[in-house]
Amino acid sequence: MTYRLTLVTAAATLVLILVGGLVTNTGAALAVPDWPNTFGHNMFLFPWSRMVGGVLYEHSHRLVAVAVGLLTLGLAAALWRRGGRLRALGLVAALAVVAQGVLGGLRVVLVQDTLAIVHGSLAQAFFGLLVALALLTSRAPAPGRAVEPALRALTGLAAALVYAQIVFGALLTHAGRLDLHLAGALLVFVLVPIVAARTRRGGDPVAAPAARALLVLLGVQLLLGVGSYLARFSSIWIPGEQLTMLLLPVAHRVVGSLLLGAAVVLALRTLAAPLPAPAPVAREAAFAGRLTAGPRLEGS
Repeated sequence: MTYRLTLVTAAATLVLILVGGLVTNTGAALAVPDWPNTFGHNMFLFPWSRMVGGVLYEHSHRLVAVAVGLLTLGLAAALWRRGGRLRALGLVAALAVVAQGVLGGLRVVLVQDTLAIVHGSLAQAFFGLLVALALLTSRAPAPGRAVEPALRALTGLAAALVYAQIVFGALLTHAGRLDLHLAGALLVFVLVPIVAARTRRGGDPVAAPAARALLVLLGVQLLLGVGSYLARFSSIWIPGEQLTMLLLPVAHRVVGSLLLGAAVVLALRTLAAPLPAPAPVAREAAFAGRLTAGPRLEGS
């Protein structure tokens, strides 16, 4: 039951990220000037007839955020009963969702782009945390094959790099820092395919499919990134015009979230896998096995 609740919360968070992208890319972030009320109304009593234009995007974002907050608090309560690290991670998730709500409100009240960058970046980190919780609460078998320490380090670095690239994307959106985003993209497209290929060869029943998904998502993200760049920074005609110019960066943001989730799965699976036995220990174990087996009698 906890696993299903985690999946629902993660899915709702992905929807929230999508709606947040629509808010940002339609310029509707300040369509509702007050918070936590909406034009003086209680948030939940605002008339549906007035939800038009930018107000529709911004107010919908608030309502979905409330749903995610309630789901997260329920998840934290469920994880509290599990104890141990799950209890701690559930508490972190609850604190993060509260902080995210406050940041979103302050973004409206103070009209600060810096808060928008932090708000968007924390949303992606929160989604990554929910993916980690989904993996930890699932009934996935424990990793069987040993993993080299170098691969552990690489998968952790890949997840951190994907997240950094998401932060660079927020800096591009709100501060125009194209240089950081392009540099980050180059590093991601160099490191992540190497990590995915090495993880696939391990044959882990969870990590191998996640690595394949990571490669597919990386290809889709490349196409979306090029399209988003052309839509924003070039005068090339694009089919669909305004609608395409809106959907491309939003899809780019959502696929970035999925990339982060897949990278988190790889990092956690390699971290949970055993390390190879030291060479001397392995030779001693093999020698002990031969002694235990004893001499083989002819004809036996």
